[in-house]
Amino acid sequence: MSVTTAREVAKASSRPGQSVADSEPSAGEVLSGAAIRSLDVVVAASLLVVLLPLMVMTLIAVRVESAGPACFRCDRVGYRGRPLRMLKFRKMRRDAHGLALTTKEDLRLTRIGGLLSRLKIDEIPQLFHVLRGEMSLVGPRPEVAEFVSLHAEDYAEILAVRPGMTGLSQIAFADEGRILDPDDPVTHYVSRILPQKVALDRMYANRRSLSFNLCILFWTAATVLLRRQVAVHRDSGKMNLRRR
Repeated sequence: MSVTTAREVAKASSRPGQSVADSEPSAGEVLSGAAIRSLDVVVAASLLVVLLPLMVMTLIAVRVESAGPACFRCDRVGYRGRPLRMLKFRKMRRDAHGLALTTKEDLRLTRIGGLLSRLKIDEIPQLFHVLRGEMSLVGPRPEVAEFVSLHAEDYAEILAVRPGMTGLSQIAFADEGRILDPDDPVTHYVSRILPQKVALDRMYANRRSLSFNLCILFWTAATVLLRRQVAVHRDSGKMNLRRR
């Protein structure tokens, strides 16, 4: 599926029968959107300042270990189907190619890249996308066009909100690389994991609010900073620590 086709899928959200964008937003929705955008700008700008030393060290570490640029861009389907060339720290060898999915023992990963992936440090450059309004701190997981095409009707709703650095599906599948079947990761992802992510992302798109975003950010901190496993209820979206 091309990005152009993905954009057409997103435009379907403005047609009758779609629950997210079938009418003009209410005053409450406008205020909520403005509050979320303000939070995005303030937090993203603050994090870029605080994390600047870590970003510089990461840039140096990536360049020292392997030749090539320290950052790279991956093509995703963004807000309302617009192309999103998502920025990340490079975690694979310069000549790496192949699947968009990364497994635990992926041989394409460099040593520093494996660490960046586990700690989610490779995602930090996306804060620039948040500042530009291409992404939000919280939102649906940005997907490749091929996966979007498999759930076109669902993505008509999902793409009506900005993709996020974190979200329900990102928390629920924080250890995706460990879960994926290394022998056939694509089939496993498409048949078992992607449908669950789509359901969670649709739930978020229909319940998006400032308070919901703050809740997701709280549990993201538990996942990333405290290294705790967080369960996401598939029907309610409620989050809590997994029982050991």
